[in-house]
Amino acid sequence: MAVSGGVFIGVGDYEGIETIDGENKYIVPGLIDSHVHIESSMGSPYQYARAVLPRGTTTIISDCHEIANVKGIDGIKYMIESSKNLPLDVYTMLPSCVPATKFETSGAILEAEDLEELMGHERVLGLGELMNYQGVVFTDQGILNKLHLTDDYDKIVDGHGPIIKEKELNAYSLVGVKTDHECSNHKEVLDRIRNGIYVAIREGSAAQNLLDLVGAVNASNERRFTFCTDDRHPKDILTAGHIDNNIRMAIKAGIDAITAIRMATLNTAECYGLKKLGAIAPGYKADFILVDNLIDFNVLKTFKEGQLIESNWCDDIKEDKKLLDKVMNSVNIKEFELEDLKIKIENTKARVIKINGHNLYTNNVLREVKKDESGYFVYDQESDILPIYVFERHNGTGNIGKGLIEGYGLKNGAIASTIGHDSHNLIVIGDKISDINLAVDEIRKIGGGLVVVENGRVRGSLSLDIAGIMSSKSLEEISKQHEELNRIAMEDLKINKDVNAFMTLAFMALPVIPELKMTDRGLFDVVNWEHIEL
Repeated sequence: MAVSGGVFIGVGDYEGIETIDGENKYIVPGLIDSHVHIESSMGSPYQYARAVLPRGTTTIISDCHEIANVKGIDGIKYMIESSKNLPLDVYTMLPSCVPATKFETSGAILEAEDLEELMGHERVLGLGELMNYQGVVFTDQGILNKLHLTDDYDKIVDGHGPIIKEKELNAYSLVGVKTDHECSNHKEVLDRIRNGIYVAIREGSAAQNLLDLVGAVNASNERRFTFCTDDRHPKDILTAGHIDNNIRMAIKAGIDAITAIRMATLNTAECYGLKKLGAIAPGYKADFILVDNLIDFNVLKTFKEGQLIESNWCDDIKEDKKLLDKVMNSVNIKEFELEDLKIKIENTKARVIKINGHNLYTNNVLREVKKDESGYFVYDQESDILPIYVFERHNGTGNIGKGLIEGYGLKNGAIASTIGHDSHNLIVIGDKISDINLAVDEIRKIGGGLVVVENGRVRGSLSLDIAGIMSSKSLEEISKQHEELNRIAMEDLKINKDVNAFMTLAFMALPVIPELKMTDRGLFDVVNWEHIEL
């Protein structure tokens, strides 16, 4: 196989200046993640590239709506500019829903006119996951304007349509939605393929759908599937892997190895119009990896445009301080009294968010709860029902959403995070108001991040200096600190072993995945698309 000028020249009898010995190995095109939020790794684009390149990923389709919900256009520009000189190709989908819904407060509001200055950028491929599917179906003018803008530039629309079906799915497809990564069963997979939508099979940290969905892949439809990670924590990337992990899992689940590789390479390139990526053939960019075999799929070496990615490639790269300055100092929580944290219960039963282990979906349930003489919720150590709060942290509005949650299992403390998808307000769960207040104070001190409090003292924290959702530290450092916080949370605060302490917490504030979630404005019924009373 011959490479020259970063391009595949051909396969055959060639001689070159440099020879790479691949005997008894397999050459595979560089892997492509079809939908990822770099922010969920809690590392900057530069640190993210350091982690995924050795695992064979050479291209990603990044949706930066996490940082955009905190810092708006400045956040998007930070992601684009800070990734431009990396050996990892970072393509961007412009966020379609900032805020994700009108029922929460984000740090920015982005309309079509705000996105237009970036839609023509060469590394912008289109409009990011269209979470507001109700806005599509009921022809919300703001959503239609963004769709028209994307169409004007002849670019792609990513989908995010859990539970949408039948004529609503037809409408969703009609406006140009080309992908969906939110399928939960085979019927939803096949419905989307019939509607001309690519299905991205996701294996993230909180949402792990691959084993549930990969059985829907067959010889007739396999070209309409891609692989994605969506939201993946640093430890999972550093230990289990990235898209290489998706391939391994799919092969072990019975998918033909070549099919699995196509889903991770050529399918994604064709879906997003990346004409020179995803294959080993003359004229294609020479992004490729060497793997040991097609079962274990261990990545041995990664090549970008024909050049071996050495472990020290990043030594001379430094974060741009001017770019960083625009995405720092993101925590602005209005002062409050302890009385403001009390939760009033009007009836004998209360509406509770019920967590399902290893799943982003929650249930809307009614439960008997304890109250004091004034009708305020009282935590009962024998039950598994805890108070949950979402504090608005961008504009100092003073909004505090208050609710109850079951299945988290925390005892004798509080856990807090400014990673709260997608508006990234401060989300806190705790069994004592004093510990909840202490956790909020610590979040202010560290400028955003993760905090664990136990019995009146801060047990640990992880500062996320970039927009309160990312750190400029290496993923190895982030992972080490994050795992120590997780250990304290799981072992000392007794959080449910079927729950990912921080990732699960982050998704409890996402009001686009059913059934019941929290926003800074209160309890939200995702199925009926409205705030409801406790």
